[in-house]
Amino acid sequence: MIDVPNYPNWITFSRNLSNPQDLPRVITYINIRLSNLCFSLCKDLLDHSDISYISFFNCGSIYFMLNIYSDSSQIALKYFKDNEANINNILIITSNFNIRNSSWDPLFPNYLVHSNTLTDITNTLNLYISSATIQVPTRYVDNPNDLNSVIDLMFLQPNLDEFNNYTIHSNWRLSSDHTPFIVKVSIFNENTQTRKWIIIKNSKKEVNFIAKVIESIKRLNTNHINSKKDLECIAQDFANSIDISWCKHSKIANITKHSKVWWNKNC
Repeated sequence: MIDVPNYPNWITFSRNLSNPQDLPRVITYINIRLSNLCFSLCKDLLDHSDISYISFFNCGSIYFMLNIYSDSSQIALKYFKDNEANINNILIITSNFNIRNSSWDPLFPNYLVHSNTLTDITNTLNLYISSATIQVPTRYVDNPNDLNSVIDLMFLQPNLDEFNNYTIHSNWRLSSDHTPFIVKVSIFNENTQTRKWIIIKNSKKEVNFIAKVIESIKRLNTNHINSKKDLECIAQDFANSIDISWCKHSKIANITKHSKVWWNKNC
């Protein structure tokens, strides 16, 4: 890739190789609003100039996205298959695979052997080809004697409802001969807690609260526990007394970036 455009609101990920004959042919853009997910370009498992292998974190787990350019000789796909990397949690594999097949290209009646390599890889990773909402060509040719084709594909996890299909926007390709894809991910509304009840550490309120908890423990009567129900009643009475004491001694505080257990007057 030469003179790849950079945008201030997007982070770019591509291989930086010293050999000018081995320039990468894939690049990944990540919007800066998603930077909290800690996107990173991985090179430890798949070290190939035409494979962009991106990791990110979400809800304590690590996930991966693969952007692959496979030329007419299928060099990148063969490398991928020969280096059977043990990768879990791949959400998406996409890009230009240069493989025409009647399964995804209605204008092409044949079946190419390279299709087996591609499907073997994606099936092993539990990814399956996704269907476009409207099937149109993904690559447009200038020569009127040639036919437009479908060689750009997207493989997604079938058990994710938000990743079940994508849209091909042929009117967005401008001067490019390839069309952009759009896959929508649903983001659900989340209630962010901005206030909480606290008891200041080493305060009189904390001393009184602890004293009430100790008093409630001493008042527990465990002499007549004859059933599970008796135990549950005692535990519920104890929890209720703690709740009452907590509400009495605590106060409401706003949650800020400094709302840490170690944040006190000494800081």
